[in-house]
Amino acid sequence: MDPMSHMLGGIRAEGASVSRISLEPSWTTRFAHESSLTMLTLVVGGGSVILGDGSEYVMNAGDTALVKGPEPFRLAAAVPGDSLRTGEGTRLGDRWPDQGEERTTAVVGAYRSTRAGHERLLRALPQALVLHEETDDVLWLQSLEDALRRSDRAGGQAMIDRVLDWGLVCTLGCWFDMQGREAPPWYLAVTDPVVGPALETIHQYPAEPWTVGSLAAEAHVSRAYFARRFTEAMGQAPLRYLTEWRMDLAEELLSDPNPSVREVAAAVGYSDPFAFSTAFKRHRGMSPRDFRTRHG
Repeated sequence: MDPMSHMLGGIRAEGASVSRISLEPSWTTRFAHESSLTMLTLVVGGGSVILGDGSEYVMNAGDTALVKGPEPFRLAAAVPGDSLRTGEGTRLGDRWPDQGEERTTAVVGAYRSTRAGHERLLRALPQALVLHEETDDVLWLQSLEDALRRSDRAGGQAMIDRVLDWGLVCTLGCWFDMQGREAPPWYLAVTDPVVGPALETIHQYPAEPWTVGSLAAEAHVSRAYFARRFTEAMGQAPLRYLTEWRMDLAEELLSDPNPSVREVAAAVGYSDPFAFSTAFKRHRGMSPRDFRTRHG
């Protein structure tokens, strides 16, 4: 499993708040649901996401915006004929279309749950981003609208959740691709012939007793070359990355009251629960039991 897939496992929509809103011309609506991440896709019309600091992100039909929470933000109509203001996501030189009496329709999904992998993903995103696409190119959108119409049937909520996850994966993947070399190292390194296999292995089998040598063997290169290539691509040594990922997984497991600390330790590669507790406290500033009490 690649890092992004694993991180997105921490942001799956489970009973996500999803709605289809239709707004009159000269509208504005405020979002204050304190979600960790909100996804908005415009089906018809245009508008702009306006953050609390006044930043504006222009949207037109087919565009999708991701906005990090929990701070409130607004989605507002444009004044027909006004020039678009410069900002991330703005297509320079464009002007708002003269929409006349056209209503603006948007699909909004709010993600409320947070896990450690989720937080790592959110740190890689700006406060808000807009992906510009034509409505016909947003393949998942029609499926989401179909799911919303069937929401009162058996399995309706599960269908909405899964389609929304599909839309999130598509949006993030396209946006990271557009960032080129500015994308996060864990996204770029997946395709590296040396680092990629090691990342897949670490994320698939975090409890294995990995060493630099055994990870190098997964990539079929020498230990020294692997260590140098991994550090250059990821910005940190292989075993440090492994430890940080294990601690992220430990946080997720400790949030569940059922497994014991010994069981959590074993699940992330520590046969000795005391060694695990020491490592966890060194990286998270508190013992596993204290973390469970505070965040469980």
